[in-house]
Amino acid sequence: MPRLALYTLIVCLLAVAAAVVSFARGSWLGVVWVLLAGLSSNMTWYYVRRGRGARQDGPVTG
Repeated sequence: MPRLALYTLIVCLLAVAAAVVSFARGSWLGVVWVLLAGLSSNMTWYYVRRGRGARQDGPVTG
Protein backbone atom coordinates (compact mmCIF):
# COMPACT_ATOMS: atom_id res chain seq x y z
CA MET A 1 0.00 0.00 0.00
CA PRO A 2 1.45 3.39 -0.95
CA ARG A 3 2.36 5.72 1.88
CA LEU A 4 -0.17 8.40 0.91
CA ALA A 5 -2.94 5.79 0.86
CA LEU A 6 -2.00 4.77 4.38
CA TYR A 7 -2.04 8.38 5.60
CA THR A 8 -5.45 9.07 4.07
CA LEU A 9 -6.80 5.83 5.56
CA ILE A 10 -5.67 6.98 9.00
CA VAL A 11 -7.32 10.38 8.45
CA CYS A 12 -10.51 8.61 7.37
CA LEU A 13 -10.61 6.44 10.49
CA LEU A 14 -9.93 9.40 12.77
CA ALA A 15 -12.66 11.43 11.04
CA VAL A 16 -15.16 8.60 11.52
CA ALA A 17 -14.25 8.38 15.21
CA ALA A 18 -14.62 12.15 15.57
CA ALA A 19 -18.01 12.02 13.85
CA VAL A 20 -19.24 9.32 16.21
CA VAL A 21 -18.10 11.31 19.24
CA SER A 22 -19.66 14.52 17.90
CA PHE A 23 -23.01 12.88 17.21
CA ALA A 24 -22.95 11.11 20.58
CA ARG A 25 -22.55 14.49 22.27
CA GLY A 26 -25.43 15.90 20.24
CA SER A 27 -23.32 18.19 18.08
CA TRP A 28 -24.11 18.77 14.42
CA LEU A 29 -20.40 19.32 13.82
CA GLY A 30 -20.30 15.59 13.12
CA VAL A 31 -21.64 16.33 9.65
CA VAL A 32 -18.35 18.03 8.80
CA TRP A 33 -16.44 15.01 10.07
CA VAL A 34 -18.58 12.68 7.94
CA LEU A 35 -17.82 14.79 4.86
CA LEU A 36 -14.11 14.71 5.67
CA ALA A 37 -14.27 10.94 6.11
CA GLY A 38 -15.89 10.59 2.70
CA LEU A 39 -13.27 12.76 1.05
CA SER A 40 -10.36 10.94 2.65
CA SER A 41 -11.94 7.58 1.78
CA ASN A 42 -12.06 8.56 -1.89
CA MET A 43 -8.47 9.74 -1.70
CA THR A 44 -7.45 6.41 -0.17
CA TRP A 45 -9.03 4.45 -3.03
CA TYR A 46 -7.41 6.77 -5.56
CA TYR A 47 -3.92 6.31 -4.14
CA VAL A 48 -4.36 2.53 -3.78
CA ARG A 49 -5.46 2.20 -7.41
CA ARG A 50 -2.71 4.53 -8.60
CA GLY A 51 -0.16 2.46 -6.70
CA ARG A 52 -1.43 -0.76 -8.25
CA GLY A 53 -1.28 0.78 -11.72
CA ALA A 54 2.30 1.92 -11.20
CA ARG A 55 3.35 -1.56 -10.12
CA GLN A 56 1.72 -3.22 -13.14
CA ASP A 57 3.24 -0.81 -15.65
CA GLY A 58 6.72 -1.18 -14.27
CA PRO A 59 9.51 1.35 -14.47
CA VAL A 60 9.69 3.66 -17.46
CA THR A 61 12.97 3.35 -19.33
CA GLY A 62 14.35 5.84 -21.81
